[in-house]
Amino acid sequence: MKPDVLGGFRLDRELDRNWLRWMALFWLCVVAWFLHDRQGNIYWLLLGDTDDNMRLMQVRAWLAGQGWYDLRQYRLDPALGGADIHWSRLVDLPLAGLILAFKPFVGIATAERWACGLAPLLPLSVAMAGLSLAVRRLIAPWAWPVALVVLMGCTSTMSMYAPMRIDHHGWQLAFLALTVAGLADPKRARGGATVGLASAASLTIGLEMLPYCAMAGAIIALRWIWDRADVRRMQVYALTLGGGSAFGFAVFASNANQVLRCDALTPVWLTVMIAAGALLFGLSLLNPANRWVRLALAAAAGAAIVAGFALLFPQCLGRPEQVSDELANTWLNNVREARPIYKHAFKTAFPMAVLPVIGVIGALFATWRARRSEALVGWAAVALFTAFASAMLLWQVRAAPAAQLLAVPGSVALLVVIVPWFLGIREPFARWIGAVPARILGVLIRVFGTVLAFLLLSGLWAGLVVPFFSADKGAKPGKPAAPDKIVAANAACARLSNLRMLNDIPAATIFTHVDLGPRLIVTTHHSAIAGPYHRNGRAILDVHHAFTWPTPNFRPIAKAHGAQYLLICPNMSETTLYRARGPNGFYSQLIKGQVPNWLEPVTLREVRPGTPLPFQLWKIRYDLPDAPAKAAAR
Repeated sequence: MKPDVLGGFRLDRELDRNWLRWMALFWLCVVAWFLHDRQGNIYWLLLGDTDDNMRLMQVRAWLAGQGWYDLRQYRLDPALGGADIHWSRLVDLPLAGLILAFKPFVGIATAERWACGLAPLLPLSVAMAGLSLAVRRLIAPWAWPVALVVLMGCTSTMSMYAPMRIDHHGWQLAFLALTVAGLADPKRARGGATVGLASAASLTIGLEMLPYCAMAGAIIALRWIWDRADVRRMQVYALTLGGGSAFGFAVFASNANQVLRCDALTPVWLTVMIAAGALLFGLSLLNPANRWVRLALAAAAGAAIVAGFALLFPQCLGRPEQVSDELANTWLNNVREARPIYKHAFKTAFPMAVLPVIGVIGALFATWRARRSEALVGWAAVALFTAFASAMLLWQVRAAPAAQLLAVPGSVALLVVIVPWFLGIREPFARWIGAVPARILGVLIRVFGTVLAFLLLSGLWAGLVVPFFSADKGAKPGKPAAPDKIVAANAACARLSNLRMLNDIPAATIFTHVDLGPRLIVTTHHSAIAGPYHRNGRAILDVHHAFTWPTPNFRPIAKAHGAQYLLICPNMSETTLYRARGPNGFYSQLIKGQVPNWLEPVTLREVRPGTPLPFQLWKIRYDLPDAPAKAAAR
């Protein structure tokens, strides 16, 4: 399949020679559409995820003078010295740069809004470039637009690039796309450098992509085992992985990450990366001619890394978060993204899984087609990488964005074979039905067959069929289902216009739900107790204990954290845990109207007269003795 020549204009040649220019134009169109479509979210600073809110707070603190290596968030649990955030400053740079660029023209508030809207779209350009390079190298120089169109249908992946999604996921996916491009690169040194630097940058941001980085390194080693001529790729990869990780640690590791922690690029993982790079570089210098000797040496190097890790860092053999069993059972194990895909509802799991399956099939098909060409090794590497990413869905559903991203080359490999086949049909069955009917049938097959093939092989059909299998069984004929109270509460209590009403009271420390803490400190001048960040397990447990234990336990816990007010959001997701684990606990008593005498109601202005705010606020009175709780007047 090749694009046609149009009046002497060779489209395939244009897509080859000026691919980067046209890709940039495609990206600008996506940016324009996203900014237009999400302008409401931008205006209302609708940062939907706790991590997005915390990312903005980290950037604000840095721009306000907080140290480069000091990543503590001092507006979470300020009485006890702030919250330890295990991130790095790398992802803060583009967001901070955009804020500083916009600020002189529109002021700080509007600058933050538009920076948060535009920042996620910057790594999208890198991801597009990575996928385009991979497809150009594996399939054809003109095939990259097909990859970009398929990428637009990767709902899980594209959600990480939507305006206001300012946390690190988009950048790590972009580096993953560059890793695929490096694995597919026929120029060995350049390919090794791309994979090594992309892996080092991803690890500098966080360890979420550590399994993919490890798999990419294993694939490079396997390529060398199979063909010793690939030694240059492994040699450069080893140097860039070790050197890039060392640079990332030196420049971006926070003060808190200078110790032997297991959840970030600390001395633990820096040691592993440097050791892995050194061993691979040593193997590249030996480069024995016998394939079995290369296999034995690579296996010995891998065993040495594993054994050394177990001996030197035994504390990291368990969960990298190193949380207590109580914290894991109370909070971390309940994070939905950490559950395997088969534990999610069909309407959630099916659209996530379809394209990765298609991608694996397509990559295997392309590998088989390339069995007698130079592209065999590149396709084999990508097929292995795609299969690994898809299998990760059986571990955690948060692997879906990466699995869909890596499925794109396989999907394109099928599309460039199947779609031209449909387009080539002219007069089917003419011998039996005649020329004119056959010509009409050919047109129908070309049109509808091409559309159907694209929908099937791009995975777009998954979203179209889900509504037929997931109808709301609670709805009665002719009557819509009742709105989801939890979803409504989550949205209402995080709404900027509602939270702004809290600024009517002087700045204070407010005791509230863990998941509401980051949003509270972004939108108001108040401080909170905790956010969903595992290094601050004591604060998280204290919040859960305060809400689930009997009422008399609340005030001592709140006092230890310097809380002056109590804020609750009835029906917010987190509160379902309070009610389940403490049916007679403090929170359950509050929502039943059993309010202790030492909680003094605080009346706030309403955004719209007659429409009550979705949350309730009380001032905590430490000077009053306990007395039997009385039903609150509403």
